Amino acid sequence: MTQAIVCRELRKRYPSRTAPVDAVNGLDLDVHAGECFGLLGPNGAGKTTTIEILEGLMPPTSGEVEVLGRRWGDDDSQLRQRLGISLQETRLSEKLTVLETLTLFRSFYDHGLPPTAALEQVQLTEKANAYVGKLSGGQRQRLAVACALVGDPELLFMDEPTTGLDPQSRRQLWDILRQFQSQGRTILITTHYMDEAERLCDRVAIVDHGKVIALGSPAELISRVGGDHLIEFALQNGAGLEESNLRSLPAVTSVWREDDAYCLAVTAPHITIPELLHYLRAGGHELARLTTRHASLEDVFVTLTGRHLRDSEPAPT
Repeated sequence: MTQAIVCRELRKRYPSRTAPVDAVNGLDLDVHAGECFGLLGPNGAGKTTTIEILEGLMPPTSGEVEVLGRRWGDDDSQLRQRLGISLQETRLSEKLTVLETLTLFRSFYDHGLPPTAALEQVQLTEKANAYVGKLSGGQRQRLAVACALVGDPELLFMDEPTTGLDPQSRRQLWDILRQFQSQGRTILITTHYMDEAERLCDRVAIVDHGKVIALGSPAELISRVGGDHLIEFALQNGAGLEESNLRSLPAVTSVWREDDAYCLAVTAPHITIPELLHYLRAGGHELARLTTRHASLEDVFVTLTGRHLRDSEPAPT
């Protein structure tokens, strides 16, 4: 299978007054041509640093990087002609119109789409003559994506593309990315949103402390939790239970604590729940709450690290 991105033993070290910070610490990655690949992880995990190295915006401390069969430092100008990049925060001139902005970005490429065609792709045709400063947050984000698409790229980098967007704007952007991928193009996306990764990505890599700690399709990773469903419950007065007793309940595959709640990964909730209620009544325990849901990528990360994907960590300085 053709690889759009290959990196081996990728490292990025930032100097510090105390001890150096390894933002990326021996990361290996293969992104297949034509797939939507997701990099997931909490703030400070190394996602943005990794994607900026792959985009050629910063050099690695060490390691090998190959993008579309080329290496940064050899044919940089030719490689940039084949990439589309949407940064985590795109600042555009508020005094230009939408069409003027896209015309400017189109001028950076030898070949590409007519600016009006890029506007149509992101459903901003009616805003062509509007000033950028007058756009809503969702419209600005779609314009940033149009700026990444106007060069007709083979590979699209999207760093946290829907952060801060309302649900409708997020889904509009998902449709744009699906349309781009349907043309046989490749997408590398970083995101905090697990529903976004599960709906868009063919494969995902979960990154923590600058390393890939899990890799596979969303379904494959979710299966590692050990059950298709999660039962979450908490007891009145914060009473404690023996986790070994919970593991012995029928259809339970794994158990962990999350704040004041217990989480049970189960294969058959309709079998587990009656037995759980019987066990709690027999022990004189009273439920404060009980919910069931499908397992998610968030649960994968919690079981691997004990933390949530949206937990913050200090970024390297």
